Amino acid sequence: MDLGLRGKKAIVCASSRGLGRGCAEALAEAGCDLVLNGRSPETLNRTADALRVAHGVKITAIAADVSTAEGQSALLTACPDPDILINNNGGPPRRDYTELTRDVMLDGVVQNMVTPIELIQSVLPGMCARGFGRIVNITSASVRMPLEGLDLSSGARAGLTAFLAGVCRQVARDGVTINNLLPGKMDTDRLRGGFEQAAQQTGQSLEAVRAASATRIPAKRFGSAQEFGQTCAFLCSVHAGYMTGQNILLDGGLYPAAF
Repeated sequence: MDLGLRGKKAIVCASSRGLGRGCAEALAEAGCDLVLNGRSPETLNRTADALRVAHGVKITAIAADVSTAEGQSALLTACPDPDILINNNGGPPRRDYTELTRDVMLDGVVQNMVTPIELIQSVLPGMCARGFGRIVNITSASVRMPLEGLDLSSGARAGLTAFLAGVCRQVARDGVTINNLLPGKMDTDRLRGGFEQAAQQTGQSLEAVRAASATRIPAKRFGSAQEFGQTCAFLCSVHAGYMTGQNILLDGGLYPAAF
């Protein structure tokens, strides 16, 4: 399917690896010129080089912390008029709610709620003026299904979801859509880190912890960054212009609900 994105410009935050990279790969395949972002210049540049070779699109790599004003300025200087914005950022580490200090909570809210809102504030006027824009926020299945130890991440992302539920309806008439992708158990470094921690705590092998987790998913497997990215690319396509304000679960059926 031609997504109608060839020549479009996209900013993809936290895209040097994991789900962000999956989104960047799918958009590059669709013909988008990209601004990639990550904190590790080495990892970021490897990803940028791989996408240039594979897809022949323009790739600009910006090594920066997107939660800082300087990081956001660098992204927007590299691409002042993006057609697509993919908001993504690392979440707070797993921690019991009793251990959360005020500063830790504020940092979590800045990372996973304030930062994407600030970027959206920056790019929306131009998108609306041009009559086309696609914003996709990578949140989490924990917005709907709480996960122990991820209360701060869940709360900040739920706040972002509620905030944008009204905003997306203000800009829909201008050809701009805002949707959220909610990953479940995806085969990423973050998931593997959780398995390693569980293995250490329980004395089980890493393979046993991983297998037990997969059996609880109706699909009996973990999701991939590639299939996640293809879903993101569709939400950015010309075919998804009548779809806004939606929370799309990619969890292999793990969340047990009909609606």
